[in-house]
Amino acid sequence: MILKRLFLFLLAIFPLVMVSCGDDDDGDLIGKWYRVSDFDGLARSDASSFTIGNKGYLVCGYDGTNRLSDLWEYDMDRDTWTQKANFPGTARNGGVAIAVDGKGYFGTGYDGTNRFSDFWEYDPTSNSWTQKADFPGSARYEAVGFGVGGKAYLGCGYDGNYLKDFYAFNPSSNSWEQIVSIGGSKRRGATGFVIDNKAYICCGTNNGSYVDDFWMFDPSTGSWTELREISDTSDEDYDDDYAIIRTNATAFVVDGAAYLTCGESGGVRSDTWKYSPSTDLWENVAKFKGSARTVAVAFSNGERGFVATGKSSTYRFDDIWELYPYEYDDDYY
Repeated sequence: MILKRLFLFLLAIFPLVMVSCGDDDDGDLIGKWYRVSDFDGLARSDASSFTIGNKGYLVCGYDGTNRLSDLWEYDMDRDTWTQKANFPGTARNGGVAIAVDGKGYFGTGYDGTNRFSDFWEYDPTSNSWTQKADFPGSARYEAVGFGVGGKAYLGCGYDGNYLKDFYAFNPSSNSWEQIVSIGGSKRRGATGFVIDNKAYICCGTNNGSYVDDFWMFDPSTGSWTELREISDTSDEDYDDDYAIIRTNATAFVVDGAAYLTCGESGGVRSDTWKYSPSTDLWENVAKFKGSARTVAVAFSNGERGFVATGKSSTYRFDDIWELYPYEYDDDYY
């Protein structure tokens, strides 16, 4: 009878042991997320962001009812938000924001009816916007951009068709030039980041399929280089656990490594991946600790990285989180 009771007791607690082990496995991943001061503006998704020094800027977006045109500044040192001069163009979501040499640039996007090709400069010193030469490609949204080598680069996206063309904007001459297109797949909802004056583009969708090719752009040569794919496609074991492909993810750079998180593939995501350019390899790190979400924004000054806003289903967020990449999350233990 005693043995029978012991067997039933062990059988009852076995599922709890299994769940606990699963939590410990996640706790073994390096990185810890801390919630910081909530965004002062309306909860939203599909906003755009850029970083200048220790200030992150969030512009436009969609609150589920209205497209927005407000601009907000986040001070990383003081953990405070300040509203700045509204974007003077048409309220929109799905645009591209880029920082170049101490100024912000913003353009393209969608207002629910129209796609845009206008392009604007924000000067944080004067807190003012100036319209610049229109983006010469087709009006589009869910494009991707980056600032490197004193120029703003913008490409891919959706204009009724999926796109892969790319253009460079020179602020000093207020002019655009078309550059060689990114290789591989056309895409919308891609993610970009810059490390050591080289730009990287990954993720997104092409005609309903998630793309797994990964590209690096070198402005010194004006050329694209294909890197290892971000799914399990090789015969080697380095990518056996890769689950990176998604659309509308967000990324930031800390200490020369990129961190990609959130987005969607089937459902919304919270898993986070660290990319090391020296090895061209990805590592699974601590999951984003806020609610799983897509179309969030990120800020990074190269030493700190933050994720804010976004949506899950019809729910939109106004929280902001910072990743401490070298800590472990004791809450899992």
